[in-house]
Order: sequence, then C-alpha cells, then structure tokens
Amino acid sequence: MKILMVSWEYPPVVVGGLGRHVHHLATELAEAGHDVVVLTRRPTGTDAVSHPTTDTHVDGVRILAVAEDPPAFQFGRDMMAWTLAMGHAFIRAGLKAFAGERHSDTEAGWEPDVVHAHDWLVAHPAIALAEFFDVPLVSTIHATEAGRHSGWVSGPVNRQVHSVEWWLARESDSLITCSASMRDEVTRLFGPEIPDVSVIHNGIDIRTWPFAPRPDRAGTPELLFAGRLEYEKGLQDLLAALPRIRRTHPGTTLTVAGTGTQLEWLVEQTRRHRVTKAVRFIGAVDHAELVELMHRCTAIVLPSRYEPFGIVALEAAATGAPLVVSTAGGLGEAVSDPTTGLTFTPGDVAGIATAVRATLSDPGAAATRARRARDRLTAEFSWGEVAERTVGVYLAAKRRVRHPVGRPNIPERPLPERDPGPAEV
Repeated sequence: MKILMVSWEYPPVVVGGLGRHVHHLATELAEAGHDVVVLTRRPTGTDAVSHPTTDTHVDGVRILAVAEDPPAFQFGRDMMAWTLAMGHAFIRAGLKAFAGERHSDTEAGWEPDVVHAHDWLVAHPAIALAEFFDVPLVSTIHATEAGRHSGWVSGPVNRQVHSVEWWLARESDSLITCSASMRDEVTRLFGPEIPDVSVIHNGIDIRTWPFAPRPDRAGTPELLFAGRLEYEKGLQDLLAALPRIRRTHPGTTLTVAGTGTQLEWLVEQTRRHRVTKAVRFIGAVDHAELVELMHRCTAIVLPSRYEPFGIVALEAAATGAPLVVSTAGGLGEAVSDPTTGLTFTPGDVAGIATAVRATLSDPGAAATRARRARDRLTAEFSWGEVAERTVGVYLAAKRRVRHPVGRPNIPERPLPERDPGPAEV
C-alpha cells in the first residue's frame, strides 16, 4: 500500500511518546514492503531560512519535514493559531510534493491509498489531503483533551481542542486507539456517529531496551520516575507517598527524569513533604541515560492519573526494572498485578506507598515479576504485530459518504472533586 502518515512529531522532532510510536510504525510498515511517506515538521521556532523543508529517506521511509511559515506564532502562547498555520504549511507542501503537475498525457506525482492522522494537531491537513486524493482517512486518537483534564473542557482552549478532536473523529473512516479504555473514552466523548474503533496496543522494540537481571539486592533503594512533568502524570502523588515509604525503608531516594510545565510546582511539593534532599530532578535524558537509570533503579514508579497507554512501562519492563504503576487507562491493561508488577488506584497516596513498600521488601519477588513482564512483551507488544494489525485497518477502511456537520454541542463539564492541579489554583 501507499501510506501517508501525518504527524506533528517525528524524529528528530520528538515531543513525547507519539513521535516514537509513529517512527516505529512507519519503519515497520516500510520493512514489510509498504510505500510509506511521513508528513511532519521542522523544529518549533524555526523558519524556512534556518530550517528549510526537507525531503529525505531514512530507514526505508520517505520523510517530508515541512518548514514553519514566517508568522511569529508560538506554540505555548498561540497554540490554536500555531496549529492552524502548521496545518496550512503541511497541505501546501503535501500537494506540491505528492500531486505533481497535471498534464494532458501523463499524471506525475505520488498518491496515497490511505491517509493516517495521528492526533488532533494534524486534523486539518489530514482531512484536506484525504479529501483531495479521495482516499480513506484513518485516525489514531492517542489521547483526548477531556481525558487529560479529568473531563473538564470548560476553558476556551480546552473547548477548541475538544471540538477539533470531535471533528477528526467524525471525519475519519476508521479510528484506532491504543487501549480498550481509550476506545471507551473516544466512544463516550465523540459518539455515537463515529466509525468503527479498533484497539491496537503500542509496541516496543526490545532490542533497543537491553535486559539486566535483578539479583536480590541490599543497600539504599532507588526509585525512578520517567515522564512529562504534568499534573496528569501523578508525580505529586508519589512525592506525597515518599515520606511513608522512607519511614519503613530509610534512605529511599527518587530520581525524576523528564521535563514539563509543572517543574516549579513539583519542586515546591518536595519542600511541602520535606523530601527535598531525597528527590533528584535531572531533566530530559537521552536513550542511553534512560536505559542506565532503569538498570540501576530498584523499581520504576508510574503514578499516572490519566494514561492512554503508558509506553514507559513497556520500556522499563524490557530492561528488567520492577514495575509499580497506577491502573489508569492503558497502564492497567499493560501491567497485570501481581504477575508482572504491582498496581494501585490513580491518586491513591496510601496505595502507592503500600505497593512500593511491598516491592522494596521482597526484591526476589520483584525480580520474578520483572522477568515475567519482559517475557510478555515479545508475545503481545512487538511492532511487527502492531504493523500487521494496522494494515488490516487500512484495508478494511472505506471512504464514507460525507454530509455537512454542524458544530458540536460541548457541555460544560464540571471539574471532578479532587485536589486542583497547579494551573487551576
């Protein structure tokens, strides 16, 4: 098949797990013999002079990385304007590169059999290009605005993002989510007039995450958190649980790898819970550094309050790091308590402390769970399996008849009862 993937991130421009997902899927599809083109962008804050559009082939994939237009939009300040400008640049570059010049005797250019959109930020170019080439539009919904904000979409930007997600879901000919919980969320938020939703878990290339056996170990316990420093990732709950953990396991430390908008607030939480000296914020790390951290830690703790899938859990499992994770979304599907890790209810500080204490108190059992977790990866989460199932969705997708759609009715969802996030106080 000729497959056009549209994504706002793709290596070397990587914001989070979405970029890695698209990269692995694209390269696996290319290896299987498909003709794959990825339409993506150059780094934020650049322009066509410093970072012109490039058209390259890497790992069997054609990558069209589009330059930003000159208008001075900033993603953090002008998110919707920036996103619309990116989409406009994608459409122009895509039409120029793919459609070619039309002649009376020949037709030049590359035309896709299917367009695959990854998340709401590329809704406009993906919908436009699928319409132009008259081919099915398949969309992977990696997360939702309502989910990231506990169901609250009352703010103006929240409502704008939600409405674009709703539009993309309605305009698609088939939808993919990475977990059953995300399928239910998408159906609840955007249904009932949406196409079929297929659940295809994220994959992992275990060759890039080497396993290190965990013998029974003594010494000071080292916990690891790896992820974005945002409220929905739940690091504040782990910080609140750390004093309880240290009471039964003195000297326990926590290393925090990652960046995000809530760094300052989270540092303040370490002072509030009097664990400042026990917590080390090391910022963003590269792949080799993250593998080293996973090999060294006594356990990795992922306390997400919202998690469509949780690729970090798979990566940690591949390295042999014992897993202590919340049951939020896809994490609850990826980790089976007590077989492959220990789990707790999202936001349950006492539950975090209990699960971590149990892991630290019996390193032999933790090592056994870690080995089981890695064994499960090769059977259920290979990228070859992900690519094969995705092609099945492509082949089954048929371009539906389009009808005019009015604007969505977005209810004012009340903020659930919980401690407010730092952006809400």
